[in-house]
Parts: sequence; C-alpha cells; structure tokens
Amino acid sequence: MKNYKQYIFAGLTLLSLSLTSCDDFLDTAPNDALTPSKTWKTESDVNKFLTGCYDFFQPAISLVYWDAGSDFGYNNFPWEGFTCIGNGTMTPSNPGARPDPAWRGGYMDLYDFQTIRRCNTLLANVDKATFSSEAVKKDMVAQCRFIRAYRYFVMTNRYGGVPIIDNYSTAQEAQVPRSSEADVHKYIKDELAAVIADINTVPTQRGRAGKGAALALKMRLALYESDWATAKEAAQAIIDLGQYSLESNYATLFQVAGQDSKEIILASQQESNNYAYDWSFYFPNSVGGWSSVVPTQQCVDNYEMANGMTIDESGSGYDPTHPYHGRDPRLSATIIYPGCDWNGSVYNSLDQSLDGAKNPDYSANADNATKTTYNWRKYADPFNQYPSMGKANVCPIIFRYAEVLLTWAEAENELNGPSAQVYEKIDQVRQRAGMPAVDRTKYNTKEALRELIHRERGSEFAGEGIRRWDILRWKTADGKMYAHKVLNVTLTSIVGTLSDSPTKDSADPTMRATIDPGKTEKIEDRTFQDFNRYLPIPQSARDKNPNLSQNPGYDGAK
Repeated sequence: MKNYKQYIFAGLTLLSLSLTSCDDFLDTAPNDALTPSKTWKTESDVNKFLTGCYDFFQPAISLVYWDAGSDFGYNNFPWEGFTCIGNGTMTPSNPGARPDPAWRGGYMDLYDFQTIRRCNTLLANVDKATFSSEAVKKDMVAQCRFIRAYRYFVMTNRYGGVPIIDNYSTAQEAQVPRSSEADVHKYIKDELAAVIADINTVPTQRGRAGKGAALALKMRLALYESDWATAKEAAQAIIDLGQYSLESNYATLFQVAGQDSKEIILASQQESNNYAYDWSFYFPNSVGGWSSVVPTQQCVDNYEMANGMTIDESGSGYDPTHPYHGRDPRLSATIIYPGCDWNGSVYNSLDQSLDGAKNPDYSANADNATKTTYNWRKYADPFNQYPSMGKANVCPIIFRYAEVLLTWAEAENELNGPSAQVYEKIDQVRQRAGMPAVDRTKYNTKEALRELIHRERGSEFAGEGIRRWDILRWKTADGKMYAHKVLNVTLTSIVGTLSDSPTKDSADPTMRATIDPGKTEKIEDRTFQDFNRYLPIPQSARDKNPNLSQNPGYDGAK
C-alpha cells in the first residue's frame, strides 16, 4: 500500500511533465499530449504513469454520494451537486456535481475526460519503453485499457452517448460529436475482450485491476443492458477464478480491517498519511461532520425482518413504534439510526435538546445535522479507526464478490426462472449476513423471486453507489423504469423521541427510540421523468465543444 501511494505521486509528477493544456477545452475532452524524451524509457516510468491513471479513475468520494441520486440517499447541500439528481431538477447549468478546487478539484466532475486523456497518453507512448518481459508490458497495457473502458462505462451510464476519442493530435481534433450509446457499449466490450486476454489473473498489488475486475466490468455492463446470458457468463467466469469468497463478517468489509478481504475485487485506494481525502462530509454533526449524504427512510424500509418477511407482510412482527427491532442485521451494519450505539455513546437525532442543551444531531439545530435522522455506518464505524476525518483512509468498494453471486442469480432467474442454483447463490449472501435462506415456497416464480432479488440487492449494497443504476434498469409491471415509482415521492423523515421514550434504558439499542407512526417531517418533493434517465450535458462542456448535442428533455433548459 505504501509503495502504491508513492507511485501515485511519482506518476502525477510524470503526468505534469508529459501533459500540457492548449486551452479550456481540456475540461471537456482529451487535450494534446507532449512526451519529453526522458519520460518514456523504462518499465518503471510506465508503471508510475499507470499509477497516475489510477488517480481519480474512480473517485472514492463520488461512490458514496451516488445513492443520493436514488431513493436510498439524500444530499443535504445542493452545491455539492447530488440534490438536483435526487429530486430531478438538474439542468445544463446545474447538471450535477462539478469540480471543487477546495476538495482536490475534479473529484466530483461527472462529465470528465481527464483519466481517458491520461490513458491515451500512456498507450501512445508505451512502445518507447523497455520491459522486463512481454507479459509485464501486456499486463500494464491491459490495466490502462481497463481504466479507460471503465471511464467510458461510467460516462455512458450518466449521459448515454459520449465522444469516443482514442487519440488525437490537436485539441480541435478532439472536438468530435457524441457517439451513440450503442457504439460506446460496443467500444467498451471490444476493449474488455482484449483486456481479459492479457491482464494478470492476480493483480500486481491492492488497488490494481486484474482479470476479476475486467470480468466484473463486463458483467455489470451486460446486467445494465439486460443481456442476461453475458452477465451470467461473466459472473461464472469470476466464480471459476477461485480467487474470491464472501467475507465472514459483513461489517468488516467497510472497515480498515477489511481492506484486504477476499470478497473485494477492486476498491478505490486511499492512505491516511500521504493520500487521503477529507471525509468530514460523511460523519454526523456531533463529531464535527457535515452529514452531507445520508440514508433515507425508504432505504431503512427496504430491509426485511430477521425472519425473512417484509415489514408490510402480515405476521412479520414489525412494530412501527420500534422500527429497528428484529430487522435484517445489515440494517444496523449499514445505518446509524436513533438509539444505536456509535462512537462510544447512544446516537440521538430525534430530540431537540439533550440535558438542557441543543442536540447537535437534531435536524433543525444545525445545517450539518442529518435531515433524515440517519447517517451512514458503512465506512464510518468504528470512528476511531481513522487518525482524523481529514485523514480517513477510506477505500470504497467498486466491485465485490457478493455482486457476482447476486448478478448470477438475477440473470439465471430472468433466463430460466427459479432453480436450486439461483436459491443457493442468494442464500450465500443472505446467510453470511445472518438472514434465513430464501423461502422456496413463497418465492417459487420468476416474478416473485425477481422482487426478492431486487430487495436483496438494495439491502446488500445500500450506500455503495449502485442503487440509482438499479432503479433505472428495473421495470415495474407497466413497463416503466422503477425510478418512477420510488422517486416521484415526497421525501420525509420520522418523528419520535429517545429522551422521553419509555424504553430509552433498554440494553437493546433497537428498542431505545420510540417513533410516532402518525407523524413525519417533510424534507423535499422529488420528481422523476423519463428523460431523467440521463443527466444533461453540462452547458460548460457544450460551450467548449460546439459539436456536443444535448440530451432530450434538457433542450431549452438553463
């Protein structure tokens, strides 16, 4: 890990030597590249430059923000760029997150070609260097092509068609129109075919891509295309590698102690001493955090009861006055809820005052207090595992093995309906978390099992940045995107008490809070229309590249 971070800085130094900007068009598409003769000599030079390509290829911070663009999350501060995505008010001039120089500019720029530009530069110059073996060279080139394919995957998810630019001689040559979404997908698939053939099966170090990561990208793209056969095939190929297995303790995955877990296929890397972001945005106000991005009540309500029944199912045992009691253990591993133990004390976001003083976690008392009564526990627990919020070596997960198992199950169910293998793979994920096996009698049809798989993905991956893409690809019975159902709502928070609760002294943290089921507090009205499937192309990008067309629905919007 230490060497990886040293290479980050060395790689960025080489990038500064090798890349120069001709004009502001750099922000919109790849720009010119200059390659000093001393830069591309050795395998070490290429390796350092490759490490520079990994920098920002998947910004750690944006992974945890993306659920705020779904029913599972809320972004408290509109200027951070995800509030408008969650409530459907984005426009070309307010298109979602943009660079913030105060937070290492570019980390949240959603329309961004800088990593693609870096990869193009490496691929254009790699043949100038000498390598210890052809296999080493092939692996480095494959890693670079994976990074570039991943960035195109991210971009096409957000915008549909985007420009495809493998290389260029001038900035003007890079001012090309958008390719179609289908063409971008084909480009990614063609790239991954070459990558999977050449990339190392075992990554050279943590944070680097190996065959599992390339297959995981192939799998996820196929899943998002509803290409069930390819999604299942790629998932099976990852299983057959024999490298990955489920972490025995679900919560460990999101702790520093779990960063080397065999469940993790690829994660964004940070290191507290040399290479860390300020994660103050993520933590509760009571410890000096900003509660910028937080879970919603819809996220909480998705979790089943510990007996495997949904909260609205007759006989489930759900008590709306004590809604956290008897629930799927992943709820308490994922969310800091009223009454739970966190950071050495009992978390209280319900009561306006505590012992005669203002409660810092009560929504109306501070801008930085959560507006939903919840904070994320993933990556935030234990709080003392980090030197400080400003030096938190959080390594958010991009791909992990549980996704492979649930993708295999979803794909096979869509292809052939329930089977022993489908149930078995879902059971692996559920039982690892302490949940019972799937009720084969209740979920005995493709349609019933589809509903369970959707719910299972929500509970398993909440807070990990993939929920928005799931609700965009899933369809309701009338053929509409599932996002219509869950985003055309009034977002509300619960009302209750901890201080005056008759169960406040319970040793069971799930019983300490008493919620009033008849009361809620409005947070915001949310909307979703068909054209919100894609984000608007930022007006700033179109100003720099006049050949960029706007996405339908946003024409004429400002």
